[in-house]
Amino acid sequence: MSVILASKSAARTAVLKGAGVPFETAVSGVDEDSVKTALLAEGQDARAIAEALAELKAVKISRGRSGLVIGADQTLEFEGGLYDKAETLEAARGRLKMLRAKPHQLHSAVVVAKDGAPIWRELVSATLTMRDFSDAFLEDYLANEGEQALGSVGCYRLEGPGAQLFSRIEGDYFTILGLPLMGLLELLRNHGIVAR
Repeated sequence: MSVILASKSAARTAVLKGAGVPFETAVSGVDEDSVKTALLAEGQDARAIAEALAELKAVKISRGRSGLVIGADQTLEFEGGLYDKAETLEAARGRLKMLRAKPHQLHSAVVVAKDGAPIWRELVSATLTMRDFSDAFLEDYLANEGEQALGSVGCYRLEGPGAQLFSRIEGDYFTILGLPLMGLLELLRNHGIVAR
């Protein structure tokens, strides 16, 4: 049985490759911005939005492809607000200054679909507290990370220099990377994708 990751995320691709899962990728084409806007208008919270987007991605691809389709999404919640990826380094600078010395939550959802319907889901959250880093550190960090800082909603790669931004992390490493992995691997073992 084939496995398709409905994501273009480099971090999620690296997680699955690193775990030895055979898979291919496909882009779902879900208009995430309009979905988020509609869900926020309905009063949905950041956790529900992550799960809804993960399901939409998985289901959309699985309607036209056989096998298991993995959809994933991650939202950042800070002081009750939901934040998207920063589009510029200036916006990333502002985001990191806002998060500095305070905790925020990452909500990571993964949904697996088969034949156009979800068959498994998991939603996991992590709380990350940034340290009170200096402005000089921030400028050095952004100079070194460059455009890579725009690849995640928090403007950091925990698997890279972004680890230096934090004083405390409560949660699973794979959740922070955007793909809760342990339950997903168990599902893949149950379907004979990876060895028991």
